[in-house]
Amino acid sequence: MNPAARLAPAAGPRRPVSNKPWVWRLQSVLSAYLPLLLLVFLAAGTSWLIKNSPQPEDAQTEAPLKHEPDYSMQGFGLQRFDPKGAMRVEVEGREMRHYPDTDTVEIDGVRLRSIGQDGSITVASAKRAIGNADGSEMQLLGDVTLQRMAAGQQRAGLEVRGEFLHAFLHTERLRSHLPVRVNYGNTELQLHNFEYDNLKGRLTFKGRSTARLDPPGARKQD
Repeated sequence: MNPAARLAPAAGPRRPVSNKPWVWRLQSVLSAYLPLLLLVFLAAGTSWLIKNSPQPEDAQTEAPLKHEPDYSMQGFGLQRFDPKGAMRVEVEGREMRHYPDTDTVEIDGVRLRSIGQDGSITVASAKRAIGNADGSEMQLLGDVTLQRMAAGQQRAGLEVRGEFLHAFLHTERLRSHLPVRVNYGNTELQLHNFEYDNLKGRLTFKGRSTARLDPPGARKQD
């Protein structure tokens, strides 16, 4: 048989790239949400303001620190604006607590809305969020939902759902030891766990993971 004839079928693009698109798409999703998670804990800026506000003269600064909140805020909301006066970030929560012994912030019922420069809207919610007061590390716990809508669109183009998401913002890493579901366009991904390193552009996951491609234009039903 002519060797050239054997090589001809390898030119077909379909089978060799069948698994590549959904992995590449997942990396795009996770990369897009890293800045979002940084914005979630801009609420920690409230912690900075309170810690740097004038304190009573008789404050007991020498008392040993316990894992008890030194202050809490109920029904709080925070908005951040760009230099031109346009609102970019809105963070709300049922209650926020600051723990001085670990310098961490906990937010119950956290909700976020972020507006990008391109007009895209990103929303996120979770039952609880825990993070460092400087926003360098945070965790979203319980009914975690992240959605992103392109400018002028009502339906989410990107969606991540799960029970846990851990973000390391200085090193630009995302991690979850629990399953997550990712929807992007006509692709649905079910991952047993994952870790994403944005600086290295590397995605790793273990255990049983699946991907489903729906026909273009098909609408998914939860």
